[in-house]
Amino acid sequence: MAWSLGWRASVLFPRNRRGVFLKAMRSSGLPFFPWGHGPWRGTGGSLDPEMKAFLEENTEVTSSGSLTPEIQLRLLTPRCKFWWERADLWPHSDPYWAIYWPGGQALSRYLLDNPDVVRGKSVLDLGSGCGATAIAAKMSGASRILATDIDPIAGMAIVLNCELNQVNPFPILTKNILDLEQDKWDLVVLGDMFYDEDLADSLHRWLKNCFWTHRTRVLIGDPGRPQFREHSIQHHLHKVVEYSLPEATRQENSGLTTSTVWDFQP
Repeated sequence: MAWSLGWRASVLFPRNRRGVFLKAMRSSGLPFFPWGHGPWRGTGGSLDPEMKAFLEENTEVTSSGSLTPEIQLRLLTPRCKFWWERADLWPHSDPYWAIYWPGGQALSRYLLDNPDVVRGKSVLDLGSGCGATAIAAKMSGASRILATDIDPIAGMAIVLNCELNQVNPFPILTKNILDLEQDKWDLVVLGDMFYDEDLADSLHRWLKNCFWTHRTRVLIGDPGRPQFREHSIQHHLHKVVEYSLPEATRQENSGLTTSTVWDFQP
């Protein structure tokens, strides 16, 4: 599998992350978070037709092999051409949004099973990726949702995934939210974000400020990557639920077997 040795390995084996992703970002002159320049409110009609066609041609609609079979997503799968191609042949930024990562799966499953957690509340999905957790929040009755991701193409994929699940697209932010004045949210959710030490430190500070300033509840999904297990944030976590990962997800994530939802309580 060509991709497993390329960009996917930088998250599956997080200690390699600095040598792959950060080097590329720094050499490009971009800031650590390569967000766009403003809030992007996507609707199906606003998608660039060529990009929409590219995404539809090079992803597969699937709802199998994850913890949330009721959510359909456009993902890179072994039946997609670029799954087998060299990573450098992908013509855009690394498509982290095209994998349904284990931490996001756990968060999405938890929100679907416990709709009272989000019903009637405002939810910020930090590092939304494919948008599954934000979609789960929408399905469970959240009153206001903002999805954020470092890749504007992820925003387009999220809109397509909203259409697949017959939910109205929600606002998508393409700025570095960690540099902005914090808004008040009832709930912040983030999955699979603790893959780099510097990023983990920045997130920890931001989440603590969010908690103490607005009394925001924070839920974190992670399958137990070293950067998360070894970070000081562990002192402020309460385990909510642990899920056994489906076999397909285990195979795609180097044998990780479980994923856990944590409540951040600094």
